[in-house]
Amino acid sequence: MANHIHPATSVSSPSMANPDTSAARSGFRERFFNPAARQKLLAFASLLLLMIFFSVASPNFMEVDNLVSILQSTAVNGVLAIACTYVIITSGIDLSVGTMMTFCAVMTGVVLTNWGMPLPLGIAAALFFGALSGWVSGMVIAKLKVPPFIATLGMMMLLKGLSLVISGTRPIYFNDTEGFSAIAQDSLIGDLIPSLPIPNAVLILFLVAIGSSIILNKTVFGRYTFALGSNEEALRLSGVKVDFWKVAVYTFSGAICGIAGLIIASRLNSAQPALGQGYELDAIAAVVIGGTSLSGGTGTILGTIIGAFIMSVLVNGLRIMSVAQEWQTVVTGVIIILAVYLDILRRRRRT
Repeated sequence: MANHIHPATSVSSPSMANPDTSAARSGFRERFFNPAARQKLLAFASLLLLMIFFSVASPNFMEVDNLVSILQSTAVNGVLAIACTYVIITSGIDLSVGTMMTFCAVMTGVVLTNWGMPLPLGIAAALFFGALSGWVSGMVIAKLKVPPFIATLGMMMLLKGLSLVISGTRPIYFNDTEGFSAIAQDSLIGDLIPSLPIPNAVLILFLVAIGSSIILNKTVFGRYTFALGSNEEALRLSGVKVDFWKVAVYTFSGAICGIAGLIIASRLNSAQPALGQGYELDAIAAVVIGGTSLSGGTGTILGTIIGAFIMSVLVNGLRIMSVAQEWQTVVTGVIIILAVYLDILRRRRRT
């Protein structure tokens, strides 16, 4: 009698033959072709296209001095954007990051120049007053239930006024503070590799980015940051102290603004009390361009850094092409509107 073999048992599908391969492919698609990854790739492609365009439009764009200038300007905006990333992931907003940066720079000037304290205390002062300012904003939002937009708008004006009052409306110079300018202007990388004179400010940016990314993705603090933006009420019902973590996010964001204050004060070798307002717009634009949703719940530090470089390259390229300052502002405004509109489109597609 002939042997009959059932077709279902004689031929196996590829996925059944090698389930590990199928799972690996699925994991690869999920990792590299999800909406967040596509947004980062799109932002990076936009950055490359901008650099190619400005390189063709002006031969001065790719000069070493100009590239270093782009890196230096990105250092300040990038650190502020990292601070904004945490807040925006919680579905909040912080309009005070620019003036908070200035306030921290002024307080560093008071500690180092007016009081004659050593450099480490000046650095600690920047971090402390940044964290304190963020804590106040967080308490107003979490405990008094003031909307983040209004609370941080008020904090922006408050810190701007305090900076002017404390400094007497005059810049505070660090000429007598040994080693302060080295924080941002010297180059540890250049000492090791003379052909790469990358300022310390850029090194600080990437160290802050790496540390912030680890905290955001590998810690309980990071998980609660995402959860606050995804579904705050569900987090509250699960027994988590929502107000505590919300205040913690704004405090942490404020401390990062303190680092930005150190960078800009060291770069200018002075604390300029009238500086700061307007930086928050570039920072928020960098965050949104990098793929962080204004509705909260999603975002990456890598995307934010790419967004910060896009903003810096755009402004620098327009300046190299001798575009008038007022038109540079117009272009920046258009970019912000487009970035927010693209975020709205992304949210519609998900729903």
